[in-house]
Amino acid sequence: MENQRKVALVTGSATGVGAATCLQLAENGWNVVVNYSKSVGEAEKTAESCRKLGAEVLVCQANVAQDEDCRAMVAQTVEKWGRIDALVNNAGTTQFCSYADLEGLTKEDFLSLYEVNVIGAYQVTRAAVPHLKEAADGAIVNTSSISAISGVGSSIAYASSKGALSTMTLSLAHALAPGIRVNAVCPGFIQGRWTKHFLGEQYDAVNEIISKASLLGRTTVPEDIANSIVFLIEKAGMMTGQILTVDGGKLVNESVF
Repeated sequence: MENQRKVALVTGSATGVGAATCLQLAENGWNVVVNYSKSVGEAEKTAESCRKLGAEVLVCQANVAQDEDCRAMVAQTVEKWGRIDALVNNAGTTQFCSYADLEGLTKEDFLSLYEVNVIGAYQVTRAAVPHLKEAADGAIVNTSSISAISGVGSSIAYASSKGALSTMTLSLAHALAPGIRVNAVCPGFIQGRWTKHFLGEQYDAVNEIISKASLLGRTTVPEDIANSIVFLIEKAGMMTGQILTVDGGKLVNESVF
């Protein structure tokens, strides 16, 4: 019966939200693709944790900015299991730059973020669509950002790229209906390695400020976002073209005067 297990391809899943999503899907009876670009050690650890939950796992190195990598990753997935039932476009990157520093970002900075955050998601989707169409309830979930709504984030280039990803989610929902549902999650500040890496010594202070500004009094952890992604895959059969905010109520709180 192993070949009857559903298969999810989760990009950028060595750590953080992607890893948490793989673990939840594995626990729910899915086989998963753990994708990484550079973090092979972390990817193998995530894969082993998924295997302990009963899942078969494919660990696949691929840079989603490269179309040939995207197509090869999908091909390896189908070769192993013969199916893809869900795709989570979670791979992402950023560059920190003060919004007031308009000279701080170059054209190349914008392009490098768009290559991963927008074009990468498009390329993996394009490669996976023929197989998702064969699924009983094919689902795509894109990891966008609260920056796409608020316009505030690590940089103007990052917020712009996530805005483009959210809009692309709506376009793909139109293009792929009725066979494939396409939704997105917009996380707020996420605790973890990624934000610690980019914020450095400012991490604790920023986390505290955002926690106090949130209605629920804390920032999210990767498992919070994974909960919403898995919900959109497994339980939201009548949802498509939706942009789901997961930020502890910070955006809502900002709208109160």
